[in-house]
Amino acid sequence: MPEVNPGAPAYAQLRGNTPPGSSWGVFRDDPERGMANFAGPAQVLDAVAAVDRGAVFSLDHALDAFDPPMARARKAPHHELLSSHPEARDDVLREFYPQASSQVDGLRHRRASGHGFYGGVADEDIRPGSPALGVQRWAEKPIVGRGVVIDVEGLLAAEGRPLDHRAGPALDVELLDRALHAQGERVRPGDLVLVHTGWARWFLDADRDVRGEVRAARRATGFRQSADLPAWLWDHQVALFATDTFAVEVLPVVPDSPYRDSAPEDAGMMHQELIAKLGAPLGELWNLTDLVADSRRTGRWDALLVVKPLHLVGGVGSPPNATALR
Repeated sequence: MPEVNPGAPAYAQLRGNTPPGSSWGVFRDDPERGMANFAGPAQVLDAVAAVDRGAVFSLDHALDAFDPPMARARKAPHHELLSSHPEARDDVLREFYPQASSQVDGLRHRRASGHGFYGGVADEDIRPGSPALGVQRWAEKPIVGRGVVIDVEGLLAAEGRPLDHRAGPALDVELLDRALHAQGERVRPGDLVLVHTGWARWFLDADRDVRGEVRAARRATGFRQSADLPAWLWDHQVALFATDTFAVEVLPVVPDSPYRDSAPEDAGMMHQELIAKLGAPLGELWNLTDLVADSRRTGRWDALLVVKPLHLVGGVGSPPNATALR
């Protein structure tokens, strides 16, 4: 098994940093890639072993799949075809919000309250056209490695406790370890972790009234706000963490979130801890349905995973353009 950054401190040690719980200064060679640095050449070579059938899976939903998007400030894009003469066509996307459908959140997406953007990048550098912390960092050098599917939906269904997505349940981190154990799988340093809850497929298949209800309430299945998830991701040296949920974390925020005082701007969400402090690439609304169906059929839970966001200099987020190969 490859070792990635064996000298990296444990999460408990990061709590003594400024800001507390941050990895600022840990990745010295390419700091603006954040935890994507955990997936290096050795991890890419290790992941190639997962390809033995030539099966290919797209992990992106259509750009306009969520119409209207769960985030009320975003819109589905309007696609127009243009023609300069009868024999040619061009096209344009109007009102294109790169985070309206399947997405990867870049490290500009959340500032550490009272401290600044990841790594202490100055506020004045976070502007259009400036490369600092832009999502292009993961386009210039795509995030590639061993993707590991964790089928939380399958685990809970097998236990007779299927998820009620309309209620927007909060998931505890221990489900990750239990699902991995049930699958006979484990997370290696540098892995790209994909968590399947079934939420995105449920939402897209729900009728308009149900979608409107959960959207108006901003209610969605996700992980409970606690110190457990940041610790789990960091101590497993996860290079990317993606789910098929709206925000990775549960919404509304649980009443006992430990981040209500440190992240008051968003009522105590964990995005500050994961993005601004740890530098974790976060995937949301990923399309894991076909990949999980293949895993359940074959018993194979890993894949070579390639994530190449749009090469948008200074971009905050992007469709992941994620492809899994087996």
